[in-house]
Order: sequence, then C-alpha cells, then structure tokens
Amino acid sequence: MSRQLTIDPNKPWFIFDTAGDWFATKLGHYLFDPRGDYVGFVMGEAYDVYTTSGEWIGNLHHDGRIVRKRSANRPPLLKKLPPKPAKPERLPSRAPLPPQSGELGFDKVDVLEWDPEIFKKISDLTPDSE
Repeated sequence: MSRQLTIDPNKPWFIFDTAGDWFATKLGHYLFDPRGDYVGFVMGEAYDVYTTSGEWIGNLHHDGRIVRKRSANRPPLLKKLPPKPAKPERLPSRAPLPPQSGELGFDKVDVLEWDPEIFKKISDLTPDSE
C-alpha cells in the first residue's frame, strides 16, 4: 500500500535523488534549483512534476524523490503553463539531510537518478520554432 503524500505549500519541500543529492526545492507550486533558478512546477493531488516547458516527468514521492512508472506513457506537453515566478528571496541555502529512501521496485524509476539533467534540457516534444 502506498503512503499518502501531503505537502504543506507554505513550507519548503526538498527534492533529492536516491543517492541523497539535492536537486530542487518546492516553494508553493514552483520548483527551484539550489541556485534559485526556476526549473519546473508541481500540479494536482498526485503532485505531478513538470519541467518549465510543460513536460511531465513524474510524481513526487514521500521520501523526496521524483518517481514514475518505468512503462509510463509520455503525455503531450501542457499547453497552458503557469507564469514564470520571480527568483525567491528566501530560498534555503542548504537542504536538510535527505530521508532514507527505500527500494522502489522494478516497475518504478527515480527520474533524477535516471536522468540528472532533466531540468536543464528542452523537451524533445517541444515544437521547432520557425
């Protein structure tokens, strides 16, 4: 049985990979990298994670990882993106120690372990500009 995830939108929530490296901080519905650059956003009750170009990459997991099913279909890019937020004034300078993460099983993958550059790339689903 999966643990129900509840995140307080008024507090920072830290995102790590399986090795414990800090990749992002969730402030409100936005994701910022450790330097404070906007890298993505989170939507919905399942905490779906999207890059800035609107590509779905997975869901937040209770231990701070972004996880998706290995066989998950890639939905199309979101057409309506949230406005780009300003750089946060009070971004934490350090993350706390990451929670101890357990095995995900073969059917799931840690997105940041599988592709650590996911937030730095432009989605291959993005249409070419003319």
